Amino acid sequence: MNPVWIIDDDRSIRWVLEKALAREDIPSKSFGSADEALAALNAGEAPRVLVSDIRMPGTSGLELLKLVKSDFPELPVIIMTAYSDLDSAVAAFQGGAFEYLPKPFDVDQTVDLVRRALEQTPQESTAAVAEALTPEILGQAPSMQEVFRAIGRLSQSHATVLINGESGTGKELVARALHRHSPRREAPFIAINTAAIPRDLLESELFGHEKGSFTGATGQRRGRFEQADNGTLFLDEIGDMPAELQTRLLRVLSDGHFYRVGGHQPIKANVRVIAATHQNLEDRVRQGLFREDLFHRLNVIRLRLPPMRERREDIPPLTRHFLAKSAQDLNVEPKRLSEAALRYLASLEFPGNVRQLENLCHWLTVMAPGQVIEVADLPAELREETQKPGSFDWLHSLASEADGLIAAHPGEVFDRMTRDFERTLIRRALAATGGRRIEAAQLLGIGRNTITRKIQELGLEEPQ
Repeated sequence: MNPVWIIDDDRSIRWVLEKALAREDIPSKSFGSADEALAALNAGEAPRVLVSDIRMPGTSGLELLKLVKSDFPELPVIIMTAYSDLDSAVAAFQGGAFEYLPKPFDVDQTVDLVRRALEQTPQESTAAVAEALTPEILGQAPSMQEVFRAIGRLSQSHATVLINGESGTGKELVARALHRHSPRREAPFIAINTAAIPRDLLESELFGHEKGSFTGATGQRRGRFEQADNGTLFLDEIGDMPAELQTRLLRVLSDGHFYRVGGHQPIKANVRVIAATHQNLEDRVRQGLFREDLFHRLNVIRLRLPPMRERREDIPPLTRHFLAKSAQDLNVEPKRLSEAALRYLASLEFPGNVRQLENLCHWLTVMAPGQVIEVADLPAELREETQKPGSFDWLHSLASEADGLIAAHPGEVFDRMTRDFERTLIRRALAATGGRRIEAAQLLGIGRNTITRKIQELGLEEPQ
């Protein structure tokens, strides 16, 4: 069963409700703010019932209620507050709250209220909520959780955002999530890759043109700024924008007006701009390739998307997600990777980041012969990667082994791994010296008494 979410900035309230629900075998999860809960929703987690305070730092409980109910109308939300007043109660029920709970409350009555909410939420509705919460972006790594938290914090903001990240890290997905969780969500989201459009057409693409303004302009045309009116304009690869267009963009961001190409009437631009680049804009500014004043206009809020090599723990869940998605697209049974294949993938660099992993999963869905994918089923170029000098990440393999032992043998992990580590080092050193212990100790940088003791402790004595 999905957990009941408890959202309150008062730690003691969270603790009391957690313990009370646990006594009734009702799973729960707590958050210290509505923004944390929104970030968890963005990450794909789904509650069965939501219990929230009203007055908290950041997003309020009533704002959270409105956001949740707009996307998940069947999710029961219980609003609680120490500042019980008519306006709050009316606002809570008008917003679709399941119940309004004034503090201090009776714990047993609160548990009964949660149980009633659970009974009115059939499993089908919970499944529908979980399906609706299928995330655009997956990520368990701390760096991705920070991105999710930022999206949650920005959910009521119109601020300009600059997204930095390597190619394939999902910059447009983050931009779409920022729009979807913003006050502009009902208006258009318009995306344009400034590096993919020829320089002489880019100005017309952005700002539109009047009839006859240049050869081939047979009619008036609305540009992307007009198309995104009241919504969000996503400017991808902003670092490659030509200098003359940088000037025009700066003017729009500064005074909120622009002119169509060949036009004489100013047009108001009520648009939130989200820009993205894989380049270091500070370096581009120093090189004179990007306007410093435009950089500061764009750099209001900056989000950095980590590359795949910095979030290796996300490779297994992303792989499962993309395999399921590819299977659904192709109307076939989803395939799965063996544990060995998952560990192997998690050791790779993935220079193309999430996009490369998604393409790989599509290839495997089509090309892998069996339902369980082994290392041998991976494309040849991936299997050859670990044969390149310096390409194998032994620390990541060590981490994977540690994860397995933590799950299977809690309390024994440190001793087991330390013994295996020391045993391997001493064996290799003895192999390199033909069994000569003093030389092996010198190679390892330890004393001869130490290596003798370790050989005895680790059972490495040669049989007589």
